[in-house]
Amino acid sequence: MSKVEEFRALHLKRAQGDPLVLPGPWDAAGARVFVEAGFRALATPSAGVAASLGYDDGSTPADEMFAAVARITRAVDVPVSADIESGYGLAPKELVERLLEAGAVGCNLEDSVGGVLKDPQEQAEFLAEFREAAAGRLFLNARVDVFVHGDKDPERAIERAAAYVAAGADCVYPILAPADVLPLLRAGIQGPININARPDGEGPSCAELGGLGATRITFASGLQRMATAALREIADRLA
Repeated sequence: MSKVEEFRALHLKRAQGDPLVLPGPWDAAGARVFVEAGFRALATPSAGVAASLGYDDGSTPADEMFAAVARITRAVDVPVSADIESGYGLAPKELVERLLEAGAVGCNLEDSVGGVLKDPQEQAEFLAEFREAAAGRLFLNARVDVFVHGDKDPERAIERAAAYVAAGADCVYPILAPADVLPLLRAGIQGPININARPDGEGPSCAELGGLGATRITFASGLQRMATAALREIADRLA
């Protein structure tokens, strides 16, 4: 079984309350820590990688992002999916080639640019082209930004998700969707749903989010921010 097949299988037939939990490493050392802890797959966070490279979220050059992903995939044997923001203006075929060169098994693609939602039909067409170019070699997680850059209407999120699933997305990611709307999203969306959780213990647990309808859990840049806070405490003690 290839790594992408292994990764895809991890999303299927999951019991309610048992979502796939994907920690987000921002460098190779962190990736090894998560694998040693027993996680079977990882998903890089674009904001966390940006911070590790000295950039603000959303301003990492494409070459540096793909190089960072490649360093992480080389360091571990488990499947790694990459957050590549909205695609850096690259054509779908080139995105596929860059991801495969970096050793990723999949990616997140956002449906907003600069805080503005894209036209959902145009985004669906883009995702369909990506899916065709990937030819089964990559797992496509289509982000739905209604709750972060839109009007927060669950029905609008469901409409966008349906368009992306029809275009071939393997999973949809309504980022920052409140826990209380998850049952509605689950009822209206076909296929796996990615939901972000807080790693600091605030808010619903991973199991609780799974019980509400999440197929998989990621943490955005939460883990990197926690690590930075811990390092700041150490630095303060040393100063």
